[in-house]
Amino acid sequence: MKRTTVGSLLLASTDPARLRTWYVTALEPESDTDVNGYGVLKFGEFFLFIDSRDDVADKNPEPGRVILNFDVDDARAVAARMEGAGVTWLAELEDRDGSLFATAIDPDGNYVQIIQLSEEHRKAM
Repeated sequence: MKRTTVGSLLLASTDPARLRTWYVTALEPESDTDVNGYGVLKFGEFFLFIDSRDDVADKNPEPGRVILNFDVDDARAVAARMEGAGVTWLAELEDRDGSLFATAIDPDGNYVQIIQLSEEHRKAM
């Protein structure tokens, strides 16, 4: 029997085109497609769906409730690309015992972390 996995997340927005452009520019997904009206961004085996909804505000009132974590090979390069896209940082890139972490705020106010784990931290997981 196959175990349950998390394969995707839906980000709802009042301006999905703006949000999608930000994620494509800042994080360079493997693919950026449209499927049945959804913007679908592929990151490894994970899919980020971006769509509009009438029952959400322009800005997330509780952005700490769900934080999107993106595993990256070169956190410094990704942070620089994000800065070129005009990112707002909640927490700038920092070294935490050999692993690099930064938390950005997307255009809808969601928190987005980039994480480059050290080999030591990967083995501990």
